[in-house]
Amino acid sequence: MNKRTLALGRMKAGKMNTTEAAYAAYLEEKRWAGEVVWYKFEGMKFRLADSTFYTPDFVVMLANGQLEAHEVKGFWQDDAKVKIKVAAEMYPIRFVAVYYQKKRFQLEEF
Repeated sequence: MNKRTLALGRMKAGKMNTTEAAYAAYLEEKRWAGEVVWYKFEGMKFRLADSTFYTPDFVVMLANGQLEAHEVKGFWQDDAKVKIKVAAEMYPIRFVAVYYQKKRFQLEEF
């Protein structure tokens, strides 16, 4: 990771951080249990305005066919919270933030 990436607090696009990798393993368990049909890391990009996009960490299809966008966070930066809220207002899918607290993943719907 270079100094610029560290300063911005972001990983390179297409690369999972530790929490995202743990969440991918959690989703895989859910897939084997039949609760999740499909998931993809950075699998969709949502246009919010001209030259403004939001790419959730995971797109998840539940067993009932519902499509969801999952954003895995240890902490929020203001621009990320604004983008997920705008996307939730614009698109007809469920947007959720995922936090790892108390030794399990917690979901917050937007």
